[in-house]
Amino acid sequence: MRKIQILLGSLLLALLVSCNFTEEIHIKEDGSGKMSIHFDGSGLMEFAGEEMRNSGEKPVDSIIAFSDFLKEYRDSISQLSPGEQARLKRLEPFSLRMVMQPAEKQMMFDLFRDFDRLGEVRDVFNAFQDASAFGPSATGNAGVSPDQATEVSYSFAGNRFERNVKVVDSALFQQGLDSLQGAEMFLSGSTYTLKYHFPRRVKSTNLEGASFSVDGKTLVYELGFLDWMKDPSRLALEVVLED
Repeated sequence: MRKIQILLGSLLLALLVSCNFTEEIHIKEDGSGKMSIHFDGSGLMEFAGEEMRNSGEKPVDSIIAFSDFLKEYRDSISQLSPGEQARLKRLEPFSLRMVMQPAEKQMMFDLFRDFDRLGEVRDVFNAFQDASAFGPSATGNAGVSPDQATEVSYSFAGNRFERNVKVVDSALFQQGLDSLQGAEMFLSGSTYTLKYHFPRRVKSTNLEGASFSVDGKTLVYELGFLDWMKDPSRLALEVVLED
C-alpha cells in the first residue's frame, strides 16, 4: 500500500511539475472502443529520481482498478459529501497503470477505460486530475480536487467525430490562468497530444497541422501545454471520415 501511496503522490506531482500528456482514443465501427490518457514522467524522474533511488524504493509496475478501490474504501468514501462521492464514482470505469523504475529514470501513468458508446465518456484529463486526488489519504479527509473549469464531450455518428470543449466556470478558469504565472518558463516545453484511431480513413479535419498514419486512419495533433491551458478550444476537433 505504501508504494501505491507514493505513486498516487507522484501522479499529483505530475500535474504540478511536468505536463506531457497524450489523449488517445480507439474507435470501432459500432462506436465502442477504448480511451486513455498517457503521462510520460521521464522529466519528473530527472527531478526526483535520485532521491527515490536513495530511499531504496523498488521498481513498481501496478494496475489499480478504481472499481475495486471504491469497494475497499467505501466506508471512508461514505463520509464524504455527496458531491465528492459523485466525483469518485465517476472514476469507477477507469483503471490506472503506474510504472516507476528509479534506476532507469522511468515513470509512466496510463489512465484507461473501455466504452460501449463514445457519448458516455467524460473528459479523460479531468478524470486524470480526479485520480491524482484519489488514494487512502484522500478518501479519509475529503481530499478531492475542485471541479474543473472546462468540460469536454465526444460524439461519433455516421462518418463524423467531434470533440467539443466549453468553459463551464469562467471564474475558476481565470484562477487557473492566474496560477500559471511564474510557471510558463518551466512548462514551455510541455505538450498535450491528441492521438485518435478511427475505423475508416480521415477525409477532412478542422485542425491544421494534424498528421496522419500511412493508412489515413490515425490522426495525431500536438499542442503546447500552455497554449492548451490558455485556450482549451484549440483542441475542439471535427473529423469527417470516408464513407
